[in-house]
Amino acid sequence: MTIRQLPFLLLLVLPVAACTWVPLEPEAKQVRVVPAGAPPAGCTKAGEVEVSVQHAVGFYDRDPLKVRDELETLARNKAPSVPANTLQPLGEPANGSQNFAAWNCPR
Repeated sequence: MTIRQLPFLLLLVLPVAACTWVPLEPEAKQVRVVPAGAPPAGCTKAGEVEVSVQHAVGFYDRDPLKVRDELETLARNKAPSVPANTLQPLGEPANGSQNFAAWNCPR
């Protein structure tokens, strides 16, 4: 490969490398996410969940909405192992990471 071919290779590889897809595990489908703010009424805190994804590939920043969606899906996947049935973001995503409070709430 020559130096002249490198830009073409990057054009092919970077979009594929930037695309990830986090599948929702079956047990995570019952986990709900509530808005940030006051603790959910009637719930007991079970712990916290920290998740992270790749937010940039080289000089390419991934779509912030996609990153946020993947972080939420990863957190939902982790919640059953806490165990928790409700998550609440503790802040905005930063550099591909986000923390969530894990709660057990009556259904």
